[in-house]
Amino acid sequence: MRPSPVAWLAALAAAPLSLAPAAMAAGELNQPGMIATTDFEYGDYYGAADGSPSDAIPPAPLPSATIQASSPAPNAFAAVGATPCCDLCETDCADACGGDVCCGSSCGGGGFSFCPFHCNLGEPFAVSSLVLNECSPWFFGGWTQAGIHTENTRFSVEDNDALAFNDHPGRINLHQQWLYFGKNADGSDGLDWGFRADIMYGTDAVKTQAFGGNPGTWDYQNGWDRGGGYGGALPQLYGELACGDWSVKMGHFFTLVGYEVVAAPDNFFYSHAFTMFNSEPFTHTGALATYSGFENVEFYGGWVAGWDTGFTQNQGGSMWLGGASVGVTDNVNLTYINYIGNFGAKSAGETGYGHSVVANCTISDRLNYVFQSDYVDAGDVTGFDSIGVNQYLFYSFNDCLAAGARMEWYKLDGTSYQGLTYGLNYKCHSNIIVRPELRHNWTNENDADLADFNQTVFGVDAIFTY
Repeated sequence: MRPSPVAWLAALAAAPLSLAPAAMAAGELNQPGMIATTDFEYGDYYGAADGSPSDAIPPAPLPSATIQASSPAPNAFAAVGATPCCDLCETDCADACGGDVCCGSSCGGGGFSFCPFHCNLGEPFAVSSLVLNECSPWFFGGWTQAGIHTENTRFSVEDNDALAFNDHPGRINLHQQWLYFGKNADGSDGLDWGFRADIMYGTDAVKTQAFGGNPGTWDYQNGWDRGGGYGGALPQLYGELACGDWSVKMGHFFTLVGYEVVAAPDNFFYSHAFTMFNSEPFTHTGALATYSGFENVEFYGGWVAGWDTGFTQNQGGSMWLGGASVGVTDNVNLTYINYIGNFGAKSAGETGYGHSVVANCTISDRLNYVFQSDYVDAGDVTGFDSIGVNQYLFYSFNDCLAAGARMEWYKLDGTSYQGLTYGLNYKCHSNIIVRPELRHNWTNENDADLADFNQTVFGVDAIFTY
């Protein structure tokens, strides 16, 4: 018998409090709802100033262009109360390679050494470095993601409706072939301009099109689908102006809502939460301003043409999008984003409301806990009313290996669903990450159409960034 969702949520919330509550320096603030908090930085949501997955709030430039891995702790074993193995054997390599590697790593070999808390990722590669210097405001790059999973995640047996990204089981899928290009807007010395363009192909692309817009416009039902679940999308195309503490994006861009994102390198897990896929917009078209003139606080506000729209207004879509991200303490970041108005196709032209809350907490230099919740009321006509609570716990063993768990309770139109996912992230190189996971989905609803929802799904993918 599966434990109740309340019991799971209570256990997951309490877990970090009993584990190694050592202090650490504040994590680096990235996109709302995402903060780099551990030595193993599995993603930098919406990316860096050098043009990683997006550039909504650029952190420090990342040498790998998508995933940043900080240096190993000088005494990683001491951080967990064990004897530092490198102290035992580094002299064996000192003559050959200066003692930089040790414990059976053959004095310079990449990957894992014998010491489980030490790894050598190697030098990252970025195609932009072939033609651009590190001070250039221009950027380009991309990544390739492929994976395989055993089952669909379905909400309805009758129509085989797989309300999730991973909906083609039993085969190796090219999920994301992604390329981006742009210029950073640096307003530190006065008015500056920038832009960004992203294009993607794969099984994830057909779920990222502007399906909230008018059919036949932008990338939705416009000949981009190629069959077999494959297709293309243009998830971002916007210009940006920046001056001092202000910046304004105008065009088609990713949402501020939620914690998980479309861009694969910026998520810990291969699969996505029900809440993210069903109760959060992916993209907007409009104008969005950011103000960062206060210490540890950023404000956001603007107008967008509804939910997942291209450059048209479906059913009069028009809504406010905004909120704030606050560094409450050195180790806790809180983000609140809300939106209100006509969602367009998603609310059938009615006025709706939604918000997202993300609390990101650094428990120790290895342990990170995240609480995230969404609420959406899309109006009476569609009957779309949902609430979701997601909790995440991540532990980094070193720069190469991390473990994570995600517990979700999701309620859609009165029906509750639960999910428990746990997995690993293994970086065999600065540009390559492998993400195996095991996911359990279940519901206590007595509904024949939901009989196949109770399932266990195994999946694994790999991401190569460049």
